[in-house]
Amino acid sequence: MIVIGLTGSIGMGKSTTAAMFAAEGIPVNDADAVVHDLYRSEAVEPIGRAFPGTAVDGVIDRKELSRQLALAPDRFRQLEAIVHPLVRAREKAFLEESRQTGADMVILDIPLLFETGGEGRVDRIVVVTADQEIQRERVLARPGMTEEKFAMILSRQMPDAQKRERADFLVDTGKGMDAARKQVSEIIATLRNGEFK
Repeated sequence: MIVIGLTGSIGMGKSTTAAMFAAEGIPVNDADAVVHDLYRSEAVEPIGRAFPGTAVDGVIDRKELSRQLALAPDRFRQLEAIVHPLVRAREKAFLEESRQTGADMVILDIPLLFETGGEGRVDRIVVVTADQEIQRERVLARPGMTEEKFAMILSRQMPDAQKRERADFLVDTGKGMDAARKQVSEIIATLRNGEFK
């Protein structure tokens, strides 16, 4: 089974690309979705303890957590120390299940793949990219997004150019959805045919 790491900076179209792989029948483990779920389950108690006032009615209040992290960005490490092992446990269970069901390849959708040293856990890396202007336009169109917030997010992410250099495959979403879909199909075909060594 080929384990593909899918990554890309904010606003590059990574979630859309993950959905394209899923539409082709490739199982996808979405790290962001896992975190969302953990914020309603096993991460609530430890995060609530570490960040008082963030656990409300058995759920992590993401706005309050973001507010506290904006005031003390150095505490991101503390949050990651709680969340990352839980995410990894879910990822392991996903891989085990995919192997048992006979999947020939799977996608691990990991936003901070390089930043967290995740490339050692995957066989191939697909980086989702787009021109900076397109990225900026997409991100600033999001509800509640500000220039400051965008800058803070980018500061925690490896620059797109460096990600592209480390990729086995690129999916450029700046050329439209049909072009991106075609790139996804080509990546799957290349891997299935064993053309990529």
